[in-house]
Amino acid sequence: MATYYSPRLAGHKTANGERYDPASFTAAHPVLPFGSRVRVTRIEGNPRSVVVRINDRCAAGRKIIDLSEAAARRLDMLRAGIVRVRIQVVSGNAE
Repeated sequence: MATYYSPRLAGHKTANGERYDPASFTAAHPVLPFGSRVRVTRIEGNPRSVVVRINDRCAAGRKIIDLSEAAARRLDMLRAGIVRVRIQVVSGNAE
């Protein structure tokens, strides 16, 4: 399951120290290294995918990834809020 960041978090620091930018293609994941790039594919409804860079942490639980607003928009999930996804690591830690 994937969710996305609240717009209220714009400008707040992420776990790696950079500021959250809703227009960037970034995401939070419980354990993947910062700088990793992952392809997130929506598997229900209109299947779409986006590549994001991990720059934050989220709690493991019902969701596995927390996406930026731009990434969520690309996956057409803004209205749904939470959608089923498949995650594939595209590249390892770049930082």
